[in-house]
Amino acid sequence: MMTDPTSQRRTSRRRFIAGAGALSLALTLRPADATPESMQAAIREVLGNAKLNQGRVKIDVPPLVENGNTVPLSIAVESPMTETEHVKKIHVFNEKNPLPQVATFHLGPRSGAARVSTRIRLADTQDVVVIAEMSDGTFWTASANVIVTLAACNEDVI
Repeated sequence: MMTDPTSQRRTSRRRFIAGAGALSLALTLRPADATPESMQAAIREVLGNAKLNQGRVKIDVPPLVENGNTVPLSIAVESPMTETEHVKKIHVFNEKNPLPQVATFHLGPRSGAARVSTRIRLADTQDVVVIAEMSDGTFWTASANVIVTLAACNEDVI
């Protein structure tokens, strides 16, 4: 009995498409990786051996959000933003999203003011930690707890 080569190709394509779909579904259902411990490890990676100081950083984020898919976040850092004294970077971390480091903003003296605004996704109720890296090598921090009633970044739900 002879086999039709086109039917074998169709079977191969079907198997490929089914396999690709299964792989895609498996990747989509991946649970969130970040934990409070992984967030602390990511922070240590940014800080190295430097001391983390409280203050100079102001976080404006709603304490309670209905939907974690789009959470407004504004950050301001006290700094004269001169050539000798300015904010170099603003790092944003969280403890329950798929990745603990949400964003890093690069600034310089020409930025005028050390202020950034964005929207982030939050997988669940969690702390958001902001660290400002200054031109003199110091690091300043603040954190805020955000209660999320409808989680985002949750790959368990399709």
